Amino acid sequence: MSSMKQIVQCVPNFSEGRDRAKIEKIVEPFRAKSGVKLLDYQNDEDHNRAVVTVVGAPKQLTEAVIEAMGIAIDMIDMRQHQGQHPRMGAIDVVPFIPVKNVSPEEAVEISRSAAAQAAQKYKLPIFLYEKSASRPERQNLAIVRKGQFEGMAEKIRQTEWAPDFGPAEIHPTAGVTAMGARMPLVAYNVNLDTANFEIADRIAKQVRHISGGLRYCKGIGIELKDRGIVQVSMNMTDYTKTALYRVFELIRVEARRYGVNVVGSEIIGLVPMEALIDTAAYYLGLEDFSMEQVLETRIWE
Repeated sequence: MSSMKQIVQCVPNFSEGRDRAKIEKIVEPFRAKSGVKLLDYQNDEDHNRAVVTVVGAPKQLTEAVIEAMGIAIDMIDMRQHQGQHPRMGAIDVVPFIPVKNVSPEEAVEISRSAAAQAAQKYKLPIFLYEKSASRPERQNLAIVRKGQFEGMAEKIRQTEWAPDFGPAEIHPTAGVTAMGARMPLVAYNVNLDTANFEIADRIAKQVRHISGGLRYCKGIGIELKDRGIVQVSMNMTDYTKTALYRVFELIRVEARRYGVNVVGSEIIGLVPMEALIDTAAYYLGLEDFSMEQVLETRIWE
């Protein structure tokens, strides 16, 4: 690896979004640690999920992530877990993203090393996904996670779904985890002014790539019962190829077919500035606008 200072981002997703005390304990290993900085963490009660964003040097970051995984395993019982978001484990997914002086190949090695250590320490089955996938069908997290926690005990016994690390049986309370390296992802949700889940589900199918929609878009319909509305919940896996405004406008067009309106949207976790600048330039009709014209970009060069 390069001798220059390396920075990696990690965005672990934990299957706990309702008990704030548990969430605080899970994120504790990321606080006040040399070589690690906790940037953000958010919980969603409907999804029953917490998303943590942390950066650091590869070794220190890996150690902190593995420590947090141990706390999550102790505190989360997937047999009792209910939520709108698909999930297969207490630590559902752990992506590593190269930020500075780290190549995609190095990010893959970091994810593999972390997976090997965590699987051995906690007797936890781990799948490698995205850029780290051991075979093509494991690149897509949705395919890896199909069956969710309830169906994973049977799935993992199949030869073709043997885990990359750890035992070939689910952890009794923590299930299964996916780890891998990927591009920066934008978790983006669009809310609709209806309580009809079927409409959100149909629109999600129209916009997501796997069923003929936009490339680099993964999407599902979700009920926000406390607000009496539904949501198209998405992961935009490469915002440089499929912009946020493009999926927003497509959802708005599809919603009109059902007499439904978009009432807002939200970004979960952190987002690269370029993803927002791209969208602002579109709606403002800016010509030949570039990131070089953003004040903050020039200040921090």
